[in-house]
Amino acid sequence: MKNKELLLVPGPTPVMDEIYDALASETRGHTDPRFVETFKNALANTKKLFNTDGEVYVVAGSGTLAMEMAIVNTIAKGERLLVISHGYFGDRFTPLAKAFGIEVDVLQSTWGERVDAKLVEEAVKANKYKAVTITHADTSTGVVSDLDTLVPIIKASGALVIVDGVVATAALQEDMSKAYGEEDYKIDIVLTGSQKAIGIPPGLAIVAFSRNALAAREQIGTVPAYYADIHNWRNIMENPAMYFATPPVNLIYAYDVALNIVLEEGMEKREARHIAFGKAIRAALRSYGMTPLADEEVAAPTLSCILYPEGIEDGKFRASLAKRGIIVAGSLAHLAGKAFRIGHMGNTTAEMLDQAIAAIGEALQEQQLEVDIEKAKSVFAQEIEAATVKS
Repeated sequence: MKNKELLLVPGPTPVMDEIYDALASETRGHTDPRFVETFKNALANTKKLFNTDGEVYVVAGSGTLAMEMAIVNTIAKGERLLVISHGYFGDRFTPLAKAFGIEVDVLQSTWGERVDAKLVEEAVKANKYKAVTITHADTSTGVVSDLDTLVPIIKASGALVIVDGVVATAALQEDMSKAYGEEDYKIDIVLTGSQKAIGIPPGLAIVAFSRNALAAREQIGTVPAYYADIHNWRNIMENPAMYFATPPVNLIYAYDVALNIVLEEGMEKREARHIAFGKAIRAALRSYGMTPLADEEVAAPTLSCILYPEGIEDGKFRASLAKRGIIVAGSLAHLAGKAFRIGHMGNTTAEMLDQAIAAIGEALQEQQLEVDIEKAKSVFAQEIEAATVKS
């Protein structure tokens, strides 16, 4: 790879050479037939990724814009939204929705845990919600949501299901045609960004709408948005030769290549690989006396939030890793300085994670913590081998 450092933050993630090559391709006009064909292919593959019967929107922006597009196009001012929050990024739906005059209720978990499904069931029975948001995996806590349990509860109430897939899409299956029990109990919207498990640089906001969600947009009429209004993008997504706002041409090149990589591997294999990586890296770090914030039963396959052993200084630890070319992220909110976050998704390989385990052990040793690096590497290898045999 062309990367000079090993980027193991929970996004952006490592970029493959062929994606870099696509990104560095000659920039063409956004109405050039050659670019239009590439964009059409990328949009068709986005529909395949989510298996949606509706429409997908791929525009210049971040995951936050994708969140806004999902909310503003389905929930009108004065209507109610229920937010199921497993951390910092679940919480972000609240100020976002309130900015558009939407009434918001929040079910917040203790960081590292899931919201009790019984509380969700009680909330949707007690109140009429237009939609409910689920963060598939929360980037701050490393907690993964149980869609198999939550989607039927929400759909039984008549609410739309909005899934924030920013740190899950292309690693965990988000099949919008899957029926969760009843035939019409399906995910209505999945939103994501380009820089996580999809594996290209930041800059694309990606949102998939089911036909049911598109119907909700029609019922609203006028929405308090312009760039985020999917009506303004509909013709472009059907025919990229048309114009509303200039697309990020080179990012679309990269996105097209990345989706080909994702679909060639296949989502079942990708999900299995990510689950194996998550379990293996956490097992290895436990051997160092480090504690994942989330118990294994609720831990995300794409990233982990790892609590430090007593006496380890966050700044020194991450600086020591950076000196070795390994970049991890600090933790957020009340966990700042008490934990770090490591990504293990997208184009990340077992060899990269093995390298990171060794560097983490060396960084801990620098702070006088006695750890067995070879044991940790062995634990990691054994977990990967077990997962390979099982699959």
